[in-house]
Amino acid sequence: MLLTADYHTHTPYSHGKGTVLENAMRAKELGLKEIGITDHGFSHIVFGVRRKKVGALVRECREAETVTGVRVYAGMENNIRGISGKCDFTEEDYRNFDLYLAGIHVYIHYDKLADWKLGWGSSIRGKLGIKPSASLVKYTTQAYLNAIKNNPIDVVTHVGFRCFCDPVEVAKCCRDYGTYFEISAKKKHLTDEQLEKVAGTGVRFVINSDAHSIDRIGDSALAEEQILRVGIPLSQIENIEGRTPSFRFAEFKRKHF
Repeated sequence: MLLTADYHTHTPYSHGKGTVLENAMRAKELGLKEIGITDHGFSHIVFGVRRKKVGALVRECREAETVTGVRVYAGMENNIRGISGKCDFTEEDYRNFDLYLAGIHVYIHYDKLADWKLGWGSSIRGKLGIKPSASLVKYTTQAYLNAIKNNPIDVVTHVGFRCFCDPVEVAKCCRDYGTYFEISAKKKHLTDEQLEKVAGTGVRFVINSDAHSIDRIGDSALAEEQILRVGIPLSQIENIEGRTPSFRFAEFKRKHF
C-alpha cells in the first residue's frame, strides 16, 4: 500500500517538532506528492495557532513548496466547538488556507457552556471507564453532522478519539457532503467492527499520520494493519497508489471567491 500524500501533520505553530520545511523535505524523501500542514485551530487553548502568525505560516508553506516541489497545503485542524457545528475558520480565513480539517478536542474554547461535554465529558468518562449515556452519544454525533453540513470540511480527523459518537452516522454524512473520513495511523480510534460498518456506508477515506515529529511523516503502518485486517477495499482510500483526493474546500473556494 503506497501512500501518495499525508494531509495531517503538525509543526511548532502548534505542538509539532518539525518545521514546515522539514516536514515537506521528509515528504519529498518518502516520495509523497502532497503534504498538509494542519496545526491546531485558533480556539485550542494550549496548542492553537495564533492569528497573528497565520501570515508567517502560509508564507512558510509556499516557500517549502517551491523548495521541495511537493504540494504543501496550508491547512488547519479546526476544532468542532459545539453542537452547532461551529469551527475555528471564519470565511475571512478561507482566503488564507488551502485545506480544512476538523475534529473534536478537549482543551478548547467551546461555542457555548453546554458544549463542554463534547470534549471534557467524553474524556473523563473514557478515562474512568464509564459508559457514555445515549444523550451524550447523540449530542456528539450531532455536533459532527452539523459541522460537516455547515462547513466545507475536507477531512474529519480521528473520529472517536476522546469522544463518544455514532461513527456510522458521521460516515454517512461525510459520504453525502463530500468530506473524507480519516483513518489515523497515530492511534486506533475505532474498533475493527466499527470501522467495517463505517466502510460499509461507502464513505471515502484518507490515511493520515497525525505526525507531531518528522520521523512520523508518512507513517501509515498502524492504519494499514487495520485496513487489511478489516478488509476495506483499497479503491475506497483516496491517497494511496498514486491517487489524490478532490477536496471540497477547494471547490467551495472556486465557486465563492
